[in-house]
Amino acid sequence: MSSASPAPHSRTPTADEPRLDFVACASPAGLHRMAYWEWGDPDNDRVLVCVHGLTRTGRDFDALARALSREYRVACPDVVGRGRSDWLIDPAGYAIPQYVADLTTLVARLRPARLDWVGTSMGGLIGLGLAGMAAVSPALRPARGALGLGAAPDVPLGRMVFNDIGPTLNFDGLARIGTYVGQDLSFARYEQAVDYVRTVSAAFGPHDEAGWDALTRYVFPERDGRWVKHYDLRLAQPFALQTPEATAAAEALLWQAWDRLPVPALILRGAQSDILTPETAQRMLERNPRARLVEFDGVGHAPTLRADAQIAAVRDFLLAASC
Repeated sequence: MSSASPAPHSRTPTADEPRLDFVACASPAGLHRMAYWEWGDPDNDRVLVCVHGLTRTGRDFDALARALSREYRVACPDVVGRGRSDWLIDPAGYAIPQYVADLTTLVARLRPARLDWVGTSMGGLIGLGLAGMAAVSPALRPARGALGLGAAPDVPLGRMVFNDIGPTLNFDGLARIGTYVGQDLSFARYEQAVDYVRTVSAAFGPHDEAGWDALTRYVFPERDGRWVKHYDLRLAQPFALQTPEATAAAEALLWQAWDRLPVPALILRGAQSDILTPETAQRMLERNPRARLVEFDGVGHAPTLRADAQIAAVRDFLLAASC
């Protein structure tokens, strides 16, 4: 298996920092390791899994995980091909089915009594795939018994947050993302990397200097005196194969999963998003009475879940007595 690009130097974790761990996952080409960043009490069986977008890392959720680490054991994976995780031998595996399989393996490792989910963009699609697998066949539900974790009658899926993503994907927005995914670029100075992230991710909305630094440091690690992208550039290969026809076929399956979603859902939307349109968000509400919607002005794709109002929306939903 290939190894990922180096990441910033690891330090001994404190109460305000995550623990880094790895889980072995399988693909048709063999085994690979997926890294995940864990916050909170390691014995807490109330688990929150937070999964990032296409070119991001699990460290995107530092602010949210820190805010919820008293209530949850929070696990934030670097999806394979990103961050501290291995790179796949065959880039064709960089697709939702492989990611769902890897996250199912992580869930088995975490042994949750209750599993809540926050998925940004791609992370939301992975969550929908996992939930859809549970809804289609009870035998595939990620219950403790089904995952070989001992007899337990309950399905641990609790509540799910879909951050600026839905079953219908705006093809123009996908094309915008595709323009920079496979670009092989590096910078001689870290400040140049920050400026690049600020430009290409302007839709994240306003952030102060510390915010842009936090959004850059884990996606542009230093290697041989230059700051380089943290992910396998071959992610662009399967992404480039997407066509309107292929996207439509995938959407039909995603809508089936959404219609059968067995748990309460929170849809977060950047008011200027070019991925999750207002029409799709409204359709999601109409087709699933257990869903609710929160929009954030001045933000496109996707809310970074760093601002107080964004964290509060997620926290209030996940910790509410009922939905």
